[in-house]
Amino acid sequence: MNLPRRIIPGIAISLAMLSIQGCISVRIKRPIKNGVAQSKKPLMMATEDELSARIEALNKKIQSFQATVDMTPSTGSVYKGEITEYRDIRAYILFRRPESIRVIGQYPVVRATAFDMVSDGKEFKMSVPSKSLFVVGENAAPSNSSNKLENMRPEAFLDAMLIQPVNAGKEQATLLDDTDEEHSFYFLLVQRNDEKGNIIPLRSIWFDRIDLQIVRQKVYRPDGNTLSDTRYSNWSDFAGVSFPKTIDINRPTDGYGVVLDVVKLEMNLNLTDQQFALQQPAGSKLQVIGSPANVPPQPANGQKSQR
Repeated sequence: MNLPRRIIPGIAISLAMLSIQGCISVRIKRPIKNGVAQSKKPLMMATEDELSARIEALNKKIQSFQATVDMTPSTGSVYKGEITEYRDIRAYILFRRPESIRVIGQYPVVRATAFDMVSDGKEFKMSVPSKSLFVVGENAAPSNSSNKLENMRPEAFLDAMLIQPVNAGKEQATLLDDTDEEHSFYFLLVQRNDEKGNIIPLRSIWFDRIDLQIVRQKVYRPDGNTLSDTRYSNWSDFAGVSFPKTIDINRPTDGYGVVLDVVKLEMNLNLTDQQFALQQPAGSKLQVIGSPANVPPQPANGQKSQR
């Protein structure tokens, strides 16, 4: 077929454009690296109210517990690029509402007490038999020991193990979606306003959109830096209460981390005041941190330090 010469260049340009468009429209598949592709399940949808209600329901079911855990402490942080893990410690953790918690750690094999610490929500006590040291302090006092494991506080365990619901009267929660080729999360960003009206970040609670299980909680300092970063996995049923069997706690500001692997967990027991009573061992040195109200009296020749 003979075409006018002036039409031929136009046809050539059109064919070239079609070829380019065909190249541009080619779809490249990216591999999905999380469990979405393997499970072949659609991602779950939820609102801020639904996720807040989920946290509250989990929290309210726990009135007390007694846990036996394998504890793996570590010092350092990912922020400094160096983490040193220590040998496993068998620990016993008791909790009773509103804020009473006791954590007893034992050395492996010999099962001698490595530390024993208790908190009532405002103040804490800690006994370290190997150093003949007894510490009494305010929960809010800074942790500045050069031995980072001495910065452990019972309150830090409670904050990580018992995820607090959103306080509707004082806090605001915003639902955000973080889904891409590698993961699929919702997270609630919980904030409050200070006395000047400035927005202060408090914590973020992360949910896996495959099953809406809580997988992470980050707690922030007022300046926005991370105070604690906790990961949750292996959620299991304990007497009708859902609870994670593995809790990975990181405290970058305090310079330590702890992995808790639940060996045994008993929910909603009738725990007594005596189980949360910790007395200073005879002959131990007393160290006071901050200005706690309940400092044990010391004999005239006793040793006492303040920091």
